[in-house]
Amino acid sequence: MKIKHSLLFLMFVTIGCKKPYSPPVITSSPSYLVVEGVINAGSDSTIIALSHTIKLSSGNAINPVLGATVTVQNDQNTSFPLTEASKGKYASPGLNLDNAHKYRLNIHTPDGKQYQSAFEAVTITPPIDSIGFTMQNTSAGTGIQLYVNTHDASNSVKYYRWDYAETWKFHAMYSSEYITDGTAIVGRTQDQMTYTCYKSDTSSTIVLGSSAKLSQNIIYQSPLTQIASISEKIETEYSILVNQYALSADAYNFWVNLKTNTEQLGGIFDAQPSQISGNITCVTNPSESVVGYISVSTVQHKRIFISNMQLPDSWRPAYPYQCELDSVWFHPKSDPTFNEVAAELIPINSELIPVYAFYDGGPNPIGYLSSYIDCTDCTIRGSKTPPPFWK
Repeated sequence: MKIKHSLLFLMFVTIGCKKPYSPPVITSSPSYLVVEGVINAGSDSTIIALSHTIKLSSGNAINPVLGATVTVQNDQNTSFPLTEASKGKYASPGLNLDNAHKYRLNIHTPDGKQYQSAFEAVTITPPIDSIGFTMQNTSAGTGIQLYVNTHDASNSVKYYRWDYAETWKFHAMYSSEYITDGTAIVGRTQDQMTYTCYKSDTSSTIVLGSSAKLSQNIIYQSPLTQIASISEKIETEYSILVNQYALSADAYNFWVNLKTNTEQLGGIFDAQPSQISGNITCVTNPSESVVGYISVSTVQHKRIFISNMQLPDSWRPAYPYQCELDSVWFHPKSDPTFNEVAAELIPINSELIPVYAFYDGGPNPIGYLSSYIDCTDCTIRGSKTPPPFWK
């Protein structure tokens, strides 16, 4: 009995003494400059994003650097200015750089610090040969695997990075044929329909490829991203725009280390964290760490569309909300069976949307099948306006 009492006492003491612990790295981590982007040597825009790292405890997603002075400089001391196009993003129209020179990025931040990337030669990115997909049926589920193919006939490029932008056409769960102005329910006009929308997203993972260890300088079916068969992305029509960047060996190693440290850690058998060394230094304080690698290259683009007609008929999207239809009676107040609560429910409650009307032999509806706005209005998650490139 004494042992049991001792164990109980120890349990109460242990539970009672629990205190939240915040490691110093969470609450007092230093703020480093993060530089993202590529000096585009061709006719496309150069866009550089500047931000500072943030404390894990801050709850913020990004901390952009505002009011910086950013220029591209060549080895002949000629500079090309970038302007702040949006918060923390600095851009220039096509620079059309001379491939015979090397280039670097200069950054002056409002706190008086100066940063420079190392001079880099221009790398010519070969075209994307094709983008395609394969259908998968594995233990992890069904869906499609998108891939990219490329090669370099000049045999000078062996390292690649890709990012992409996705756009898809999708539907609300129900097509609402009616709308309320607060006092009455009327049929929707075509402009008021909220059934079909478009949504876009950009890649959030690091996608790399290398032919350095291959017998031929060919990248074949290098994976880009996977889409589950229940995703609304492939419910109707899907498009992906892939951007391809040629990398030097040093740039490739930087991105491999960054991918390892940000996407492939967590288990005891995963790769251990390593220091990420880029090609950017703080001129005013050389001991300060900077996150980023600025390459100088042309960029290649390719877009494809995938229709649901190309996919199995059995694939159906899983709607993100619990959606049900419920009947709501609606009688005019002159009707002796008028129920005030039911009659006022649809016009006043903006979350409940009439979908279909039902009748009882007369010319006017006696009620509606209704659902909530999340299930009837696609603009909650997208835009009714198709993007300019949509077919």
